[in-house]
Amino acid sequence: MIGAGGVALAVHGLTKRMGGRQVIDDLSLSVHPGECIALLGPSGAGKTTLIRCMSGQLPPDSGHVLLDGQNVLSMRRSTRRRIAVVFQQFNLVGRLDAMDNVLAGRLGHMSAWRAMLRRFDSNDQLLALQCLERVGMLELASQRADTLSGGQQQRVAIARALAQRPKVILADEPIASLDPVNGEAILDLLRDIARTEGVAVVCSLHQLEFAREWADRIVGMAPDGAVVNLPAKSFDVRARDDIYGRVWGNKEEAGLSRLLRDLYV
Repeated sequence: MIGAGGVALAVHGLTKRMGGRQVIDDLSLSVHPGECIALLGPSGAGKTTLIRCMSGQLPPDSGHVLLDGQNVLSMRRSTRRRIAVVFQQFNLVGRLDAMDNVLAGRLGHMSAWRAMLRRFDSNDQLLALQCLERVGMLELASQRADTLSGGQQQRVAIARALAQRPKVILADEPIASLDPVNGEAILDLLRDIARTEGVAVVCSLHQLEFAREWADRIVGMAPDGAVVNLPAKSFDVRARDDIYGRVWGNKEEAGLSRLLRDLYV
């Protein structure tokens, strides 16, 4: 159930500069259990930077990110693993099979020496198999990751995230490398995980049509620091223009302009 159990992840007054430019300016956001949030915005608007700050990979210049009320940056490694990240390029180890890649999600829960030797106990192995089954990849558990299709690799990456037993999944353009059919299937899988497992999912996207259908809320980010935070069904022409309006004249944005015009005309 969306919102059950209060706030999963909270961002308070987050500000971040990158390369001398203010990428995120005083942004606040609450993410609830079971909720799907889409991050939208043109390239350079700060979507990836926000995800890296939310996961604790990148410290903000000011403000803070809280998981269950605790500052992410001050957490122990095993606690921070409750925030799982899914990447655009999957980040799997190609020479390892699907099972071993999923088991990597347990490394943050192990002692240093066991992690170094990859000494997984039977509970970890059972959990990895359950995660593979959850994403429809159990039959390919022993297949090398580099022989899998893009959609299959992303499913393994999601299984690895589930093996962390996360409270939040942050997905950084997880369908950018996939065709539309596989991309839609991956988003459906993430939404089903959110609904059935109570995991909060924050996903950066470039596909506005997917975002409006998939997300509960859309957080739109503009390069000048403007932020729009609306229910997905309320993300209308005005919200679109607030985020994308300043790039209409660029040739490289012409395709996006036509797409948005077709969606709303």
